Parts: sequence; structure tokens; C-alpha cells
Amino acid sequence: MLRVAFAGTPEFALPALAALTTHHQVVGVLTQPDRPHGRGRKLTAGPVKAAALAAHLPLAQPQSLKGEAGRAQLAAWNPDVLVVVAYGVILPAEVLRLPRLGCVNIHASLLPRWRGAAPIQRAILAGDTQTGITIMQMDAGLDTGPVLLQRQCAISPEHTGGRLHDELSVLGATALMTALDGMQRGSLTGVPQPQAGVTYAAKIDKAESRIDWQRDAPGIERQVRAFNPWPVAETTLEGEQLRIFAARAESSLYEPPNVSKSADPGSIISVQDDFMRVACGVGTLAVTHVQRPGRRPVPVRDFSHGLTLVGRRLG
Repeated sequence: MLRVAFAGTPEFALPALAALTTHHQVVGVLTQPDRPHGRGRKLTAGPVKAAALAAHLPLAQPQSLKGEAGRAQLAAWNPDVLVVVAYGVILPAEVLRLPRLGCVNIHASLLPRWRGAAPIQRAILAGDTQTGITIMQMDAGLDTGPVLLQRQCAISPEHTGGRLHDELSVLGATALMTALDGMQRGSLTGVPQPQAGVTYAAKIDKAESRIDWQRDAPGIERQVRAFNPWPVAETTLEGEQLRIFAARAESSLYEPPNVSKSADPGSIISVQDDFMRVACGVGTLAVTHVQRPGRRPVPVRDFSHGLTLVGRRLG
């Protein structure tokens, strides 16, 4: 059993923390300071803080780890290893050297593909059919450390950003237990990442959620899937925001002949029981779940009730 310190902040880190409390001695938890949240901008604890308090684990929320004061609590815990999962703070060299076995990170991609802040959404946006989890020995670079272990996960056409996030968080917790066991026995060592195949997953900007109907239908479908549940793909209908939670690109076998070619991109071509068909730059998109401002997300069946949509234009 290892003495493990844990550093994490959002929901993605929770399965790993839960697994660690079962299999190892968690000597302390680092998480980011409480942040303003919601319309009232009330200071709110992150999911990891809530879980640590519920489990009665020692907790610290330093503003920074650059100074000795910020690192004092971590040093006092004297961990064998520091596990980092979506902590959101860059670790200085002094922290990387502090634990006997160093610092280990769970990253939601098959490194070196999709280094950076948003690997899950970027993988879906790019049309990747495969992703996974990397357990990495951390170094001073951005997700550049040696790979200890990887586990693959297929990306299906049904995967949203939220669903893939949840699956990878659980897969990461399981892979972490295997990696720590190997590190404890001395049977697992890191392998340097290859130089080929490096890509970067830039942080998602909310402006990326706006749909450009000139794009092809499969690309817009991936945008809808990747940005569910945040920031949610959006367009406008006669000046009013319309958020799109679910949609699917249609095969040419199901598109009305010649209609999508003659309709302007963004035009609503037809409305069926459970979707509205929208013309794109290439192909058509069947939109199935939407949300108007101040209302809850609903199936298009409910949204279209009493509305004349055919011929109107989105965006």
C-alpha cells in the first residue's frame, strides 16, 4: 500500500480518488481554491473538495505551489507518489521531485495525440474513432512525460463529450490502480513518448459552439456531440438563440432528392415526428433535441408543436 497524495479539481477526477481510497492510503488532497459560480457568483467548492470532505481526508487549497508556503502541506504529508488528475495547476520542478516515486498523471487521450486541456472534445471534433487513457510520469513539459500505461477506448457515433468523459474517467481510475501496482513492485517504468503524432488539444472557447451551416453535415454532427454538455452547439432562429443538444448527419440514402442541393445552408427542409432536417454546405442534418432561451431542452417533436418551421432558416 502506497502513501498517495492526490491533486484534482473537477468531476473527472472523482473515480480515481475513490479507487485510491480503497486500494491505498490517501494522505492528503490538493484541490483548487473555491471559485465564484452561477448568477450570484457565490464561492463554490469543486467536486474533488466535496468528495475529500465527505471522506474526511486531509485537504489543502493553495493558491500556488511555486513558493515553499504553498508546498508545505504537501511536503508534510510525505507521500510516496502524487497522483494528478485534472488539477488545473502547473506543477513546479520542486513538486515533481518531492514524492519518492514522483508525480503520476491520468490524461484522457493516447499520448502524444491530444496533449493539452481538451483532449476529449478535440478527439470527437476531429472524427477520431479511437482514444483512451494514458498514465504518465510527469515532467516539466505539457503532457510530455514518459508513458507508464495506456488503455484504448473506441469512439462511437453515439458518444457525446459528456458520455466519453464519464467512460474515460472510470477507465482512467482502473488503469491508475494497475500502474501504481507496477510502480510499487518496480516492474513498471516509463517509456518516452514518440516524436511523431504529436497534436495539441487547445482549451475550448465558447465561440466554437456557434454552428456554421456552410460546413458539411458530419462535421456539424461532431460539433454537436463534442459540445454536449458544454458549451453546447448553438445557432439562431429568426434572431433567437437555439441550442442544439443532439443531431445526426444523414446518409444520402435518406436525403430528399435534390432538395438539400437547392436549399440554402441552414434552411429547414422538412419536419418529421422526431427531427427537423436542415440543409448544410454538404449533406443534411437531422436535429433531434433543442433548447430555447430560458427553457429546458426538449425533443424537436415538442419544439415544433404549433410552429411552422419548414422554409425558415437557422443561423
